[in-house]
Amino acid sequence: MTVSYTLKVANARFGGFSALLFRWRGSIYKLLYKELLVFLGLYGVLSLTYRKLLSQEQKRIYAQVARYCNRSADLIPMSFVLGFYVTLVVNRWWSQYTSIPLPDRLMCVVTATVHGDDERGRTLRRTLLRYANLSSVLVLRSVSTRVLRRFPTMDHVVEAGFMSQEEQQKFESLHSDFNKYWVPCVWFTNLAAQARREGRVRDDIALGLLLDELNQYRGKCSLLFHYDWISIPLVYTQVVTIAVYSFFAFCLIGRQFLEGAEAPESGQEIPLGNLDLYVPLTTLLQFFFYAGWLKVAEQIINPFGEDDDDFETNQLIDRNLQVSLLSVDNMYGDLPAMGRDRYWSEEAAQPPYTQASAADSLRPSFMGSTFNLR
Repeated sequence: MTVSYTLKVANARFGGFSALLFRWRGSIYKLLYKELLVFLGLYGVLSLTYRKLLSQEQKRIYAQVARYCNRSADLIPMSFVLGFYVTLVVNRWWSQYTSIPLPDRLMCVVTATVHGDDERGRTLRRTLLRYANLSSVLVLRSVSTRVLRRFPTMDHVVEAGFMSQEEQQKFESLHSDFNKYWVPCVWFTNLAAQARREGRVRDDIALGLLLDELNQYRGKCSLLFHYDWISIPLVYTQVVTIAVYSFFAFCLIGRQFLEGAEAPESGQEIPLGNLDLYVPLTTLLQFFFYAGWLKVAEQIINPFGEDDDDFETNQLIDRNLQVSLLSVDNMYGDLPAMGRDRYWSEEAAQPPYTQASAADSLRPSFMGSTFNLR
């Protein structure tokens, strides 16, 4: 389930983000702790080897290698490589979310353009929206592991009520080497044309509006499918991953605490004096930031998996079917009685405030920055 903390950060206050640091689900700790343990284990092995097993001559040679590794690590442009990559991945992640097809606009147009209080009119409206939802189920089933677990075969789609057995036969009889998520959209257009011939859609303008909304809906299905098909170039992902792993491979050797004068010249974590620490604190912080950045990209590069913060595609399917059928069936022609509103006799409407909201809201309205100029 997507981890939401929006209410916790509604107001900026002292230590407002501190409470979020102790969450486990969807946290960087949950993503990174295995890699961190491996890094600490390797660092500890090298540290014990240097301290207990090497002779003085070997320690001198190791110090030269460590000095070289430490300088080499500083040559890798980690901030640039990782920052640009994560920005690209986050933009792609948000674009994928906005590409998820929602039937809200389409269902409003169907309700307004497909008429009839009888069973035939009701069947037309419900079937049109069912076809639209079926198209989104088919495309989500091909990109989301959660949806595929829910509908592993077309028989499960039929059992869930998105498709009849006769429609399944027609769907499977249409042979194509490509994904057939678009077939229900074609059924939609054929049924809309039939409704126009029957007079359920009263003019060609209404039919055109209906098909325009369907095409936008189908376009989102297509875009979602192509996001799954066309990934970020593999070579870029490989470059970033190799850069991160190489940086910390150099750090394993170059950031060891060495004896006195044998310490590396730059970037070394040795404090002043003879203080010798077993834990490389600043290197661990770098590992937490850089490796954490890489894990963020790894988690959201495909948000249709089963990570903590991946999209709730199954809940979206449930929501879309429920609200679309409610809008074209139960709410068709259902209007509240009209009457005079509360401010009928008032020249300037002023909605009331509760006592809790009045203190911050009842203040003079903004007229412009130069309004009070004297």
